[in-house]
Amino acid sequence: MKKRTLLLASALVAGTALSGYAASHSGKDIATVVKIAGIQWFNRMEEGVKKFAEESGNNAFQVGPAQADPQQQAALIEDMIAQGVNALAVVPMSPEALEPVLKRAMDAGITVITHEAAAQQNTNYDLEAFVNEDFGANLMEQLATCMGGEGEYAVFVGSLTSQTHNQWVDGGIAHQKANYPNMTLVGDKNETADDAEKAYTKAQEVLRAYPNIKGMQGSASTDVAGIGRAIEERGKEDDTCIFGTSLPSIAGQYLDTGAVDGIGFWDPAVAGEAMNKLAVMVMDGGTVTDGMDLGLPGYENITLDGKVIYGSAWVNVNKANMADYPF
Repeated sequence: MKKRTLLLASALVAGTALSGYAASHSGKDIATVVKIAGIQWFNRMEEGVKKFAEESGNNAFQVGPAQADPQQQAALIEDMIAQGVNALAVVPMSPEALEPVLKRAMDAGITVITHEAAAQQNTNYDLEAFVNEDFGANLMEQLATCMGGEGEYAVFVGSLTSQTHNQWVDGGIAHQKANYPNMTLVGDKNETADDAEKAYTKAQEVLRAYPNIKGMQGSASTDVAGIGRAIEERGKEDDTCIFGTSLPSIAGQYLDTGAVDGIGFWDPAVAGEAMNKLAVMVMDGGTVTDGMDLGLPGYENITLDGKVIYGSAWVNVNKANMADYPF
């Protein structure tokens, strides 16, 4: 009973009450399970989930653990299996850690769609907004241009087990090595647990260890906000170049001041809607094909590679155009 209470408490953190969940619904029960509840990235994703629910008539809702912890996420998925949902749309904190629980879901006849987990085995389809290494190279190209193609830089990931974050920084590093030999990566990947405060602390450590550093590339949506705060405090806005994955609602104040130079992202709301749409398509016996139009921005002409679906949904944003993306 204690475990059950804790799991439901974690689910409620996501802002979706489960009261009445066991009641019958006219549509399918689809649980979107995100890495962590309460941060702006996944709050935005929940808007897409709710939009899908309203327009489709399905009982689509979003839950997430209180901390960015693969075991908490796995426990929450176990609870959704026990509740008897028809489908799971999952953004794994650690794809490898979730393989056993997602296998149990699929063995129970639950449709599974994942996002940001191209290597996931126990899934019907994994949805990627783009080829992740290409997105990382895109961020690095902007960073290198800002740095004048030379100098020291550091990279940040939310977790060393987060597949997409590592693909972004690995793609960026590969692009740097191939095109900008006068740039030097310093230190290891800085792990931030998708926490702006931890990103701030890590950035301070980097600035102390490498006083001549010119650039940093972030991966978690909160990374550049934490890094930007550290840059502002040291008055290094004009001496450094900061790029990474984020949203204007998270990084906008630092884009305004120049502490962060640019961000790249895809709309989490559209990704949430797309995952749920794919789940229903699979449950209805539909087939995903290469070149298919999912009817959503960035996913009009998808590329299918095995079970992985790639869109072309990224945008690059800086101070000049961030007002065009009010989320």
